[in-house]
Amino acid sequence: MAKDALITLMIVAVGLALVAGCRTGATGAGDTNVRRITVAEYADKMKAGWIGQMAGVGWGGPTEFKFKGEIIPEDKMPVWKPEKINQFRQDDIYVEMTFMRTLELYGMDVSIRQAGIDFANSGYPLWHANRAGRTLLRGGIAPPDSGHPEFNKHADDIDYQIEADYSGLIAPGMPNVVIELGEKFGRLMNYGDGLYGGQFVGGMYAEAFFEDDMEKIVRAGLKCIPAGSQYAECIRDVLAWHKQYPDDWQRTWQLIEDKYQDNPDYRRFSCNKGQENMDFNIDAKINGAYIVMGLLYGEGD
Repeated sequence: MAKDALITLMIVAVGLALVAGCRTGATGAGDTNVRRITVAEYADKMKAGWIGQMAGVGWGGPTEFKFKGEIIPEDKMPVWKPEKINQFRQDDIYVEMTFMRTLELYGMDVSIRQAGIDFANSGYPLWHANRAGRTLLRGGIAPPDSGHPEFNKHADDIDYQIEADYSGLIAPGMPNVVIELGEKFGRLMNYGDGLYGGQFVGGMYAEAFFEDDMEKIVRAGLKCIPAGSQYAECIRDVLAWHKQYPDDWQRTWQLIEDKYQDNPDYRRFSCNKGQENMDFNIDAKINGAYIVMGLLYGEGD
């Protein structure tokens, strides 16, 4: 029953997104290049996307923070087991449920104020930007200031990026809706590159309903964020390095490390544990670089 309710909620959310998309032009209203998807096809791909993120969280969870600044040795990779799909205690998953509930109750026109109230009233454990944002909201710092680096020292952390999947899953082919959702929910805890990471990921999800070429999907995500941002620079770097070294993902990994791990200019507004712990890096940029590297070198696998 719970599974059926979630599917129904997602489909209803798509209907609301279509209405919002028509208002913003996101669906291409008046354009002959409108893209169509059946409800059955949408539901199938949406469920695959949701299961995919749960599988990724479950498989990667046991390695979290254990191999900082190094490639995980092949013999240390966790063995996949079907029960790993059950990820009900991971913030990557449950924070999105709050966003979806807010949309269910108030619709796509929900205000950032109401989104902040609902997030502030959540009761699950949080870390880094999420925890800082919620604490600020509870203390009277209203959004979007709750995600601003003046108040939130985790503004560029990965938090909204790891919980933005919902935005693309309910907005197939509608990147403007993804962007708008980020402006409401992503700014509760993030700002700048921390926000852009979520809008980028959501934009890729939205495009993936109609496209299976990985580079095209990545470039569609890029269109959702400011071209002059460091986050966009990072994604363009990975695209270029992949073209330069198409058969050597380790070389690309090292180039990512050299620029986005070791250069403090690209880590100005994310969690800082001091010089002695520089290998601890949860900046959205390097995390996004890993995502894109996996998509490009994985070739759809």
